[in-house]
Amino acid sequence: MSKLRIAVQKSGRLNEDSMRILKDIGISIDNGKDQLKASARNFPVEVFYLRNGDIPQYLKDGVVDAAIIGENVLIEKGNGITVVEKLGFSTCRVCIAVPKSTKYSSINDLEGKRIATSYPNTVKMYLDKNGVKAHLHIINGSVEIAPNIGLADAICDIVSSGSTLFKNNLKEVDTILKSEAVLAVSPVLSEEKQAILDKIQFRIQSVLKGRQSKYILLNAPNDKIEDIINVLPGMKSPTVLPLAQEGWSSVHSVISKNEFWDVIDELKINGAQGILVCPIEKMVL
Repeated sequence: MSKLRIAVQKSGRLNEDSMRILKDIGISIDNGKDQLKASARNFPVEVFYLRNGDIPQYLKDGVVDAAIIGENVLIEKGNGITVVEKLGFSTCRVCIAVPKSTKYSSINDLEGKRIATSYPNTVKMYLDKNGVKAHLHIINGSVEIAPNIGLADAICDIVSSGSTLFKNNLKEVDTILKSEAVLAVSPVLSEEKQAILDKIQFRIQSVLKGRQSKYILLNAPNDKIEDIINVLPGMKSPTVLPLAQEGWSSVHSVISKNEFWDVIDELKINGAQGILVCPIEKMVL
């Protein structure tokens, strides 16, 4: 049976998050230090550890069948590559930053200015969209030092916390795009490998749904059950079980992590007691 070849970033936070989700979907990888390729023990998958910027071309050429990669890299270099799943981790944004002393009101302030970046295609598309002409200086790595050494008036780079900008006396002034890790596929994927990818994607969806949800258990008087059920969204409908104490029931349901505190407040107002909240490892719907 053929093996699906999945590329992941060779090192860094995206590598760690990628390997974690592969582990969470039950794929066991034996990878030693500095290995460029490793096979799964229990699934028809080979993992290739590659430079992030090289992965889009490998996808286009069919050297790898799929990849866990930053969406920002695909926008810059992966024209024509299909994203089949957004993964919700390794989030960042591609931003324009200028020295703190620079007055900035809009992208038009960069007309005729020098911008240092590792994302020339992304920046050019944004400038063209806004009708701004600027001079791009392509730099690979340490973009943030360019204004301090007189090479550029502004930079465009990925930003997570913003601490690197702060240390280099820069301020973030415009966000070009927001990015997260995605599962992308080669345009020359065979039917046999597509079937393997479908299984992986199903497992990933189950893990992501679990991460985005909480399992909730609570006790409530029977005369409050209907009000409480109206608060709980659930997957289909909450489970209601009688307690040993007459007139009381236990209610079980699933709530979205994003709605958690609002739902808890409503439950308490409607008479819920003994509320327990548990993480969900996976959700198969």
